[in-house]
Amino acid sequence: MTSGLGANVEIVGKYLSTLPEDDAHPYRTGPWRPQTTEWDADDLHAVEGEIPHDLDGVYLRNTENPLHPALKFYHPFDGDGMVHVVGFRDGKAFYRNRFVQTDGFVAENEEGGPLWPGLAEPIQISKRDHGWGARTLMKDASSTDVIVHRGTALTSHYQCGDMYRIDPFSGNTLGKEDFNGGFPFDWGVSAHPKVDDRTGELLFFNYSKEAPYMRYGVVDAANDLVHFTDIPLPGPRLPHDMAFTENYAILNDFPLFWDPKLLEAGIHFPGFHRDMPSRFAVIPRRGGSDEIRWFEAEPTFVLHWVNAYEDGDEIVLDGFFEGDPTPVDTLTGDKYKKAFRYLALDGLQTNLHRWRFNLVTGATREERLSDTTTEFGMINGGYAGGRYRYTYAATGKPGWFLFDGLVKHDLATGTEERFAFDDGVYGSETAMAPRVGSSAEDDGYLVTLTTDMNADASFCLVFDAARVGDGPVCKLALPERISSGTHSTWAAGSELRRWRETDTAAGAIGL
Repeated sequence: MTSGLGANVEIVGKYLSTLPEDDAHPYRTGPWRPQTTEWDADDLHAVEGEIPHDLDGVYLRNTENPLHPALKFYHPFDGDGMVHVVGFRDGKAFYRNRFVQTDGFVAENEEGGPLWPGLAEPIQISKRDHGWGARTLMKDASSTDVIVHRGTALTSHYQCGDMYRIDPFSGNTLGKEDFNGGFPFDWGVSAHPKVDDRTGELLFFNYSKEAPYMRYGVVDAANDLVHFTDIPLPGPRLPHDMAFTENYAILNDFPLFWDPKLLEAGIHFPGFHRDMPSRFAVIPRRGGSDEIRWFEAEPTFVLHWVNAYEDGDEIVLDGFFEGDPTPVDTLTGDKYKKAFRYLALDGLQTNLHRWRFNLVTGATREERLSDTTTEFGMINGGYAGGRYRYTYAATGKPGWFLFDGLVKHDLATGTEERFAFDDGVYGSETAMAPRVGSSAEDDGYLVTLTTDMNADASFCLVFDAARVGDGPVCKLALPERISSGTHSTWAAGSELRRWRETDTAAGAIGL
């Protein structure tokens, strides 16, 4: 048993993988080696430091974790969804991991192999005549994002699909979300829906190859779909994220999209059109298509926004500007590095950036906020949609889709505080967990999971959000080395049902 795991560790599930034993794919081996085992580990012990008693809630991380090879060519975004849960309460912690039991996951396991093409494969090779997403014949792995709404975790897929309800204690799949009968199953929902803690609303968008090409919706605190409207675009687009303020939602039309002529032939090949502007749709949160205000800005592509807020007559929007959304192929020899060059942050040239949209004049102003290459920025969720000061972002290993450190951006002073992982250690998206009774924006903790190639192990790290550069205040060992991963969220114990109904947080799982 790994030191620091505590007394109660058990395997609760084991799946058969059909990946080749001599696998050479860099995003199915090394730090991205997938797991086949589901674990329960109660009463995790700190191998360094101690678990803060005022850290109360759950950290959830979703990522791609393939069980089967691709039909032809595997893309790192094709793997099956796996959710990791680390819960904290009263100075104790527990861990769970579970595959997301999507329809595609179940079907492929019954078949014993792949059935749907991935991102880098033509849809015509699908072994099924139905599928999901904007490409229509693709597996919805629900492997991209994870949020918590009304005390239940929801996973989603980047090219649209179903949303799966996940128990935030056990990680078990509870079924599909249906918004009390209002879910748009025809197009599905894209990854990165937003939850407004102030109103309890969930804001989302979806997109398709069919006109109007994008739609936007609002689900209220009672889980009813109360607003759904078209966001007409000139053609099929590839949006990945959205933002919101107190009164508005912000959607986008970037000049990176499938080549229209190739699309007519069923080929989904994206291209970046440097002669076209970036366009932003600012719409009242429950506004109609006729109320959209469009703003233009420098051409780019943005994977992830940090936050947005209202400042007088202006909407302020912060995110990660890509200096080169489609890096030129200058590599030789390594087919994988050539194919996945556009995943590395240094290749995309991602920098924290600010856009200002004036609702009176229609003008756009923009500025770079940092020269440091970062992405995957997270904030204190209580400040979402409002004025804020700090974002906690990831740095990337050059040439790879791996996170090798953290940066705390102070947007008031322009200063940055950094922490670099040791060589061979890679982190996940770092969630900010406000301390119980917190009184300041950075009064809390940062939580992340690491894949440590040196120790052949994985750990949960907890940082003091006010002193990131000091390093972790706590390090917890997980049952096995997990695959490197991306998106995460934090849910405070006060947001979770049953959290205080038992003597221990882990005990809530059995209720």
